[in-house]
Amino acid sequence: MQPTKKISISFFALLLSFSWLTAQENTNPVSISGYAETYYSFDFNEPDNNTRPYFIYSHNRHNEFNLNLGYLKASLNQENVRANLALMAGTYANANLASEPGVLRNVFEANAGVKLSKKANLWLDAGILPSHIGFESAVGKDCWALTRGLIAETSPYFESGARLSVSSDDDKWYAGLLLLNGWQRIQRPDGNSTPAFGHQITYKPNDKITLNSSSFIGSDKPDVSRQMRYFHNFYGIFQVSEQVGLTLGFDVGAEQKAKGSSDYNVWYNPVALLRFTPGERLSVCVRGEYYNDPDGVIVSTGTPNGFQIFGYSCNLDYKFSDQVLWRIEGRGFSSKDELFVRDGRAQTSNFAFTTALAVSF
Repeated sequence: MQPTKKISISFFALLLSFSWLTAQENTNPVSISGYAETYYSFDFNEPDNNTRPYFIYSHNRHNEFNLNLGYLKASLNQENVRANLALMAGTYANANLASEPGVLRNVFEANAGVKLSKKANLWLDAGILPSHIGFESAVGKDCWALTRGLIAETSPYFESGARLSVSSDDDKWYAGLLLLNGWQRIQRPDGNSTPAFGHQITYKPNDKITLNSSSFIGSDKPDVSRQMRYFHNFYGIFQVSEQVGLTLGFDVGAEQKAKGSSDYNVWYNPVALLRFTPGERLSVCVRGEYYNDPDGVIVSTGTPNGFQIFGYSCNLDYKFSDQVLWRIEGRGFSSKDELFVRDGRAQTSNFAFTTALAVSF
């Protein structure tokens, strides 16, 4: 354990040094940022192990005050070079990086990039990167809802690999190609030698509309049992008026039933979020979602109908300042099979109350 402690202490000392230098000179290319989101969640099924349903990876602890995600981040931004390094802690890290070894479980982001063209915005980045899939991230303040939707919980939050990307001068178009270690992997699984691939195309015709298409192609299993997975995510974000915003998303995936098979198991997930912002400080968001994975490709249940579930939520946010956000949310699930447990008895429903306070700098 001592090497890990030394690495962490050295990293935080470096961050403090960078922070002091940044304060001394505004033109310093290095910037320091930080984030902490504490939360309390009460699951009315009252799980004995104080852990929310197994397909929930963010805000997943019941009846206790905890840290979902906290990180310190150093970023370098120059004309032709960029880099990010962030270390994290929290229940998000415990749940989402449980399969990663050692100190890698505490790496939120670690990547470097170089600009390949003097005329075009063409970049090559490599390392541990934020996921190119979906409209939600692990950073709660950047999401409309307090908790993450099933569309985020069942697809990668992060990825490791290389990304070649280009954006138009007017920022209306962005396109990226990715070579990855796997489906939400830093370290490739033992016995797997198959690279994964991805793409992302984003179009913003104006400041009121964002359209995005992302994909993943690859296998996350050892070569001896390789099952190819093909996945596509599409979403649109629409600012209908100054106060009303709408997000629509749809995931669909297919994975071979066995190595070399021409038969596939298919799953899909539609979601809609409607946000109302009556003023600068207050906002309300409602979410409806459905997940259909009857063969248990992404969420294994061992039940006759697999993972077929409807979810809904409503959250109220209050922004004390640009750095401080308080949120409260009620969220429920209703499944086709009895996927939940209350007082030792199987249930088809689940409801939880969550509140969170996020601070950023």
